[in-house]
Amino acid sequence: MVFLAFILAFWEIQIEGKDGWAAKLPGWRIKKGWIAKLTGGRPLTGYHVFMTLFLIAILHLPLFFVPWSWQLECLLIGFYLGMLLVEDFLWFAFNPYYGIRSFRKRKIWWHKRWWGPVPDFYWILLVIATVLIYLGRTAI
Repeated sequence: MVFLAFILAFWEIQIEGKDGWAAKLPGWRIKKGWIAKLTGGRPLTGYHVFMTLFLIAILHLPLFFVPWSWQLECLLIGFYLGMLLVEDFLWFAFNPYYGIRSFRKRKIWWHKRWWGPVPDFYWILLVIATVLIYLGRTAI
């Protein structure tokens, strides 16, 4: 999971540069309405929709080799959510325009709500990923 998060973080740094949350990418974005509320006030971008679909498809490749089960699905989704959490942090850690010292609420406009030293969704993803991986532990 961490290895894939590293690759994805460096890939996104190359794509986005200093402009996080696909702010300067040419794709479509939805900034208002119920979708913006669903995404925590961040715009929904074509970049993020298709990146998410790509990653979920890649993570489901094992289903070509083993039968589907709820336990395996929990494991795969838990792995995906955990990878997203680690990747998001690594994006800041290794991005030359940010770094660990800039990992602060006032510097990062797209993470609107923070619980302590990290964005709120880190805690949410941590709990959900942990529960799903625990539920999927019998899949391997």
